[in-house]
Amino acid sequence: MIIGTRVSFGPFIKSDQRDLALRRSGSRLRHGANARTDEEAAMTRTSNDSPQPGVRYRAATEHDAGAIAALHADSWRRHYRGAYLDEYLDGDIVTERLEVWTSRLTPPRLNQHTVCADADDHVIGFAHTVFDHDSKWGALLDNLHVRSDLKGQGIGKQLLSESAQELIRHRPSATLYLWVLDQNVAAQSFYDACGGTKVETALRGPFPGGGRAVGHRYFWLEPSRLVRRGT
Repeated sequence: MIIGTRVSFGPFIKSDQRDLALRRSGSRLRHGANARTDEEAAMTRTSNDSPQPGVRYRAATEHDAGAIAALHADSWRRHYRGAYLDEYLDGDIVTERLEVWTSRLTPPRLNQHTVCADADDHVIGFAHTVFDHDSKWGALLDNLHVRSDLKGQGIGKQLLSESAQELIRHRPSATLYLWVLDQNVAAQSFYDACGGTKVETALRGPFPGGGRAVGHRYFWLEPSRLVRRGT
Protein backbone atom coordinates (compact mmCIF):
# COMPACT_ATOMS: atom_id res chain seq x y z
CA MET A 1 0.00 0.00 0.00
CA ILE A 2 1.24 3.48 -0.85
CA ILE A 3 2.14 5.41 2.26
CA GLY A 4 1.01 9.04 2.46
CA THR A 5 -1.59 11.44 3.75
CA ARG A 6 -4.36 9.76 5.67
CA VAL A 7 -7.89 10.39 4.41
CA SER A 8 -10.48 11.62 6.91
CA PHE A 9 -13.95 10.06 6.91
CA GLY A 10 -15.54 12.70 9.16
CA PRO A 11 -17.01 14.96 6.42
CA PHE A 12 -18.54 11.95 4.67
CA ILE A 13 -20.33 10.80 7.82
CA LYS A 14 -21.57 14.32 8.67
CA SER A 15 -22.86 14.81 5.14
CA ASP A 16 -24.71 11.48 5.28
CA GLN A 17 -26.36 12.49 8.54
CA ARG A 18 -27.39 15.85 7.07
CA ASP A 19 -28.93 14.26 3.97
CA LEU A 20 -30.75 11.65 6.04
CA ALA A 21 -32.20 14.38 8.28
CA LEU A 22 -33.40 16.30 5.24
CA ARG A 23 -35.12 13.24 3.79
CA ARG A 24 -36.80 12.42 7.10
CA SER A 25 -38.02 16.00 7.43
CA GLY A 26 -39.59 15.85 3.98
CA SER A 27 -37.23 18.46 2.50
CA ARG A 28 -36.07 17.88 -1.06
CA LEU A 29 -32.33 17.60 -1.60
CA ARG A 30 -31.37 20.11 -4.28
CA HIS A 31 -29.40 17.91 -6.64
CA GLY A 32 -31.59 18.04 -9.73
CA ALA A 33 -29.34 20.41 -11.64
CA ASN A 34 -26.33 18.21 -10.97
CA ALA A 35 -27.86 14.80 -11.73
CA ARG A 36 -25.66 12.67 -13.96
CA THR A 37 -25.19 9.21 -15.36
CA ASP A 38 -23.05 6.59 -13.65
CA GLU A 39 -19.94 7.14 -15.70
CA GLU A 40 -19.56 10.76 -14.65
CA ALA A 41 -20.40 10.84 -10.96
CA ALA A 42 -16.74 11.16 -10.00
CA MET A 43 -16.18 14.29 -12.07
CA THR A 44 -17.77 17.49 -10.80
CA ARG A 45 -14.80 19.83 -10.76
CA THR A 46 -11.24 20.00 -12.01
CA SER A 47 -9.12 17.21 -10.56
CA ASN A 48 -5.57 17.34 -9.32
CA ASP A 49 -3.14 15.88 -11.86
CA SER A 50 -1.20 13.97 -9.20
CA PRO A 51 -2.42 10.67 -7.66
CA GLN A 52 -3.67 11.15 -4.11
CA PRO A 53 -1.09 10.07 -1.49
CA GLY A 54 -2.24 7.20 0.69
CA VAL A 55 -4.55 5.76 -1.99
CA ARG A 56 -3.89 2.49 -3.80
CA TYR A 57 -5.70 1.10 -6.82
CA ARG A 58 -6.52 -2.58 -7.09
CA ALA A 59 -8.90 -5.02 -8.73
CA ALA A 60 -12.15 -5.35 -6.80
CA THR A 61 -13.13 -8.74 -5.40
CA GLU A 62 -16.37 -10.25 -4.15
CA HIS A 63 -15.41 -9.06 -0.66
CA ASP A 64 -15.80 -5.45 -1.85
CA ALA A 65 -19.43 -5.86 -2.93
CA GLY A 66 -20.90 -4.32 0.22
CA ALA A 67 -18.62 -1.27 0.26
CA ILE A 68 -19.08 -0.63 -3.45
CA ALA A 69 -22.86 -1.00 -3.18
CA ALA A 70 -23.00 1.51 -0.33
CA LEU A 71 -20.84 4.04 -2.21
CA HIS A 72 -22.87 3.50 -5.39
CA ALA A 73 -26.18 4.08 -3.59
CA ASP A 74 -24.84 7.17 -1.81
CA SER A 75 -23.60 8.66 -5.08
CA TRP A 76 -26.93 8.06 -6.81
CA ARG A 77 -28.84 9.69 -3.95
CA ARG A 78 -26.57 12.73 -3.97
CA HIS A 79 -26.30 13.32 -7.67
CA TYR A 80 -29.08 11.64 -9.65
CA ARG A 81 -32.18 13.53 -8.53
CA GLY A 82 -33.87 14.96 -11.56
CA ALA A 83 -32.85 11.98 -13.68
CA TYR A 84 -33.84 9.07 -11.40
CA LEU A 85 -37.20 9.13 -9.62
CA ASP A 86 -37.21 10.32 -5.99
CA GLU A 87 -39.26 7.36 -4.80
CA TYR A 88 -36.61 5.05 -6.17
CA LEU A 89 -33.67 6.96 -4.72
CA ASP A 90 -35.35 7.18 -1.31
CA GLY A 91 -36.05 3.45 -1.27
CA ASP A 92 -33.79 0.56 -0.30
CA ILE A 93 -31.34 0.95 -3.16
CA VAL A 94 -28.42 -0.27 -1.04
CA THR A 95 -29.92 -3.77 -1.00
CA GLU A 96 -30.57 -3.60 -4.73
CA ARG A 97 -27.04 -2.39 -5.49
CA LEU A 98 -25.64 -5.13 -3.25
CA GLU A 99 -27.37 -7.74 -5.38
CA VAL A 100 -25.96 -6.17 -8.53
CA TRP A 101 -22.41 -5.96 -7.24
CA THR A 102 -22.44 -9.40 -5.68
CA SER A 103 -23.39 -10.76 -9.08
CA ARG A 104 -20.77 -8.69 -10.89
CA LEU A 105 -17.91 -9.53 -8.55
CA THR A 106 -18.57 -13.22 -7.96
CA PRO A 107 -16.14 -15.35 -10.03
CA PRO A 108 -15.92 -16.10 -12.84
CA ARG A 109 -15.94 -12.45 -13.92
CA LEU A 110 -15.92 -12.59 -17.70
CA ASN A 111 -15.56 -9.64 -20.08
CA GLN A 112 -15.48 -7.04 -17.31
CA HIS A 113 -13.19 -5.37 -14.82
CA THR A 114 -13.80 -3.37 -11.64
CA VAL A 115 -11.06 -1.30 -10.05
CA CYS A 116 -11.21 0.17 -6.53
CA ALA A 117 -9.52 3.17 -4.99
CA ASP A 118 -8.62 2.09 -1.48
CA ALA A 119 -7.51 4.23 1.49
CA ASP A 120 -6.95 2.79 4.96
CA ASP A 121 -8.75 -0.39 3.83
CA HIS A 122 -11.86 1.60 2.85
CA VAL A 123 -13.21 1.77 -0.70
CA ILE A 124 -13.34 5.46 -1.64
CA GLY A 125 -13.94 5.08 -5.36
CA PHE A 126 -14.48 2.53 -8.10
CA ALA A 127 -14.85 2.14 -11.85
CA HIS A 128 -16.46 -0.69 -13.79
CA THR A 129 -15.73 -1.48 -17.46
CA VAL A 130 -17.58 -3.98 -19.65
CA PHE A 131 -15.43 -5.31 -22.52
CA ASP A 132 -16.94 -5.97 -25.98
CA HIS A 133 -20.12 -4.16 -24.98
CA ASP A 134 -20.93 -2.68 -28.38
CA SER A 135 -19.83 -3.88 -31.81
CA LYS A 136 -19.36 -0.30 -33.00
CA TRP A 137 -18.25 1.64 -29.91
CA GLY A 138 -16.31 -1.03 -28.04
CA ALA A 139 -15.97 -1.31 -24.25
CA LEU A 140 -18.36 0.56 -21.95
CA LEU A 141 -17.18 2.45 -18.87
CA ASP A 142 -20.40 1.67 -17.04
CA ASN A 143 -19.66 3.14 -13.60
CA LEU A 144 -17.23 5.68 -12.18
CA HIS A 145 -17.78 6.99 -8.64
CA VAL A 146 -15.62 8.71 -6.03
CA ARG A 147 -16.64 9.44 -2.46
CA SER A 148 -18.28 12.86 -2.38
CA ASP A 149 -15.83 14.58 0.01
CA LEU A 150 -12.77 13.35 -1.92
CA LYS A 151 -13.56 14.62 -5.40
CA GLY A 152 -11.13 16.93 -7.14
CA GLN A 153 -8.08 15.09 -5.77
CA GLY A 154 -7.13 13.08 -8.86
CA ILE A 155 -8.84 9.86 -7.77
CA GLY A 156 -11.34 9.85 -10.62
CA LYS A 157 -8.61 10.48 -13.19
CA GLN A 158 -6.55 7.64 -11.78
CA LEU A 159 -9.53 5.26 -11.84
CA LEU A 160 -10.02 6.19 -15.48
CA SER A 161 -6.34 5.52 -16.16
CA GLU A 162 -6.42 2.17 -14.36
CA SER A 163 -9.53 1.15 -16.31
CA ALA A 164 -7.89 2.06 -19.62
CA GLN A 165 -4.78 0.07 -18.73
CA GLU A 166 -6.83 -3.01 -17.92
CA LEU A 167 -8.83 -2.68 -21.13
CA ILE A 168 -5.63 -2.44 -23.18
CA ARG A 169 -4.23 -5.50 -21.41
CA HIS A 170 -7.29 -7.61 -22.27
CA ARG A 171 -8.29 -5.99 -25.57
CA PRO A 172 -5.27 -4.21 -27.08
CA SER A 173 -7.20 -2.87 -30.08
CA ALA A 174 -10.45 -1.99 -28.26
CA THR A 175 -12.12 1.41 -28.19
CA LEU A 176 -13.96 2.88 -25.19
CA TYR A 177 -17.14 4.86 -24.63
CA LEU A 178 -19.42 6.16 -21.89
CA TRP A 179 -22.58 8.25 -21.45
CA VAL A 180 -22.92 11.69 -19.80
CA LEU A 181 -26.18 13.50 -19.04
CA ASP A 182 -26.74 16.73 -20.95
CA GLN A 183 -27.33 18.73 -17.77
CA ASN A 184 -23.89 17.93 -16.37
CA VAL A 185 -21.76 20.52 -18.14
CA ALA A 186 -18.85 20.05 -15.70
CA ALA A 187 -18.54 16.34 -16.52
CA GLN A 188 -18.66 17.05 -20.24
CA SER A 189 -15.83 19.55 -19.81
CA PHE A 190 -13.83 16.94 -17.92
CA TYR A 191 -14.20 14.30 -20.62
CA ASP A 192 -13.47 16.90 -23.30
CA ALA A 193 -10.21 17.60 -21.45
CA CYS A 194 -9.49 13.87 -21.29
CA GLY A 195 -9.67 13.65 -25.08
CA GLY A 196 -13.16 12.19 -25.38
CA THR A 197 -15.18 12.92 -28.51
CA LYS A 198 -18.89 13.63 -28.23
CA VAL A 199 -20.32 11.40 -30.97
CA GLU A 200 -24.02 11.04 -30.19
CA THR A 201 -26.88 12.64 -28.29
CA ALA A 202 -29.91 10.56 -27.33
CA LEU A 203 -32.71 10.18 -24.80
CA ARG A 204 -31.41 7.76 -22.17
CA GLY A 205 -33.35 5.37 -19.98
CA PRO A 206 -35.53 4.25 -18.56
CA PHE A 207 -33.13 4.24 -15.63
CA PRO A 208 -33.46 1.86 -12.66
CA GLY A 209 -36.76 2.69 -11.00
CA GLY A 210 -37.89 4.79 -13.98
CA GLY A 211 -37.00 8.20 -15.38
CA ARG A 212 -35.38 9.35 -18.60
CA ALA A 213 -32.96 12.13 -19.57
CA VAL A 214 -30.94 13.34 -22.54
CA GLY A 215 -27.35 12.09 -22.61
CA HIS A 216 -24.21 12.30 -24.73
CA ARG A 217 -22.02 9.42 -25.81
CA TYR A 218 -18.29 10.10 -25.36
CA PHE A 219 -15.83 7.99 -27.32
CA TRP A 220 -12.10 7.23 -27.23
CA LEU A 221 -10.62 5.66 -30.35
CA GLU A 222 -7.36 5.22 -28.45
CA PRO A 223 -7.94 4.46 -24.73
CA SER A 224 -4.17 4.55 -24.29
CA ARG A 225 -4.49 8.35 -24.21
CA LEU A 226 -6.24 7.99 -20.85
CA VAL A 227 -3.30 6.24 -19.23
CA ARG A 228 -1.45 8.60 -16.91
CA ARG A 229 2.32 8.65 -17.01
CA GLY A 230 4.10 7.10 -14.08
CA THR A 231 1.19 4.77 -13.15
